[in-house]
Amino acid sequence: MTPSASLLAVFAHPDDESLSAGGLLARQAEAGARTAVVTATWAAGTGRAVELAQALRVLGAGEPRLLGYADAGVPDSAPGAARLLDAPLQEAVRRLVAHIREIRPDAVVTHDALGGLTGHPDHAHTHRVTALAVAEAGRPELHPGTGAPWRPRALYLATHPDSAARALGPRLMRPGRPTHSVPDAEVTTTLDVRPWLPRKLRAVLAHRSEVERGALPGRVAALQPAEQERLMGTEWYMRRDGDGLAEAYGSGHGGS
Repeated sequence: MTPSASLLAVFAHPDDESLSAGGLLARQAEAGARTAVVTATWAAGTGRAVELAQALRVLGAGEPRLLGYADAGVPDSAPGAARLLDAPLQEAVRRLVAHIREIRPDAVVTHDALGGLTGHPDHAHTHRVTALAVAEAGRPELHPGTGAPWRPRALYLATHPDSAARALGPRLMRPGRPTHSVPDAEVTTTLDVRPWLPRKLRAVLAHRSEVERGALPGRVAALQPAEQERLMGTEWYMRRDGDGLAEAYGSGHGGS
């Protein structure tokens, strides 16, 4: 992905964007590319949505765009709304297609199919929603009323190679929790984000409630600077071609 490519990041929870792709988002924004972030869970006005807005300002990624579903484990994250995992799949896809058609990004980035290092079910489901939305956004017969068709050129899946997971897991995961990673050979893009690491870390730490409760941003905050650079200074992605996604996923799932 060239620094000038416009980018839409789609992640499950506030903080995922900073932890998984904060360096990439900061790089694209610094180069003058259009960047935006869609977050699948949590509602406007909640504390974590406010923190998300602060993180996106640090990264230069605009204002939060929220699909409005509830976090799998936090019902009051979106009062009165369905959990992401319980919502009709095509409803979630349609909501995301509207953002893709509005933003018209060159590339989209989201979780890998495993749900990233933690394997959170919201992460894995956001991957499915995003892959379908990228495939269907370019098909004019699907999702009428959500804007003109647009097909991103590529989908990038934020991931961790096995070799990196062996180093990251003991430092970033809670004891006893499994890590989820892919064979090193499956990684297509390794990005050195150390030039943008200060911005990435500020964005991670903007999620103050997660820092305070000792979640992943809190464990990052507790690291010494040298370890922060070693563990957070590289991002890994698997590229999927947009046309290939259309063939694999765009089989007419509905979308009226």
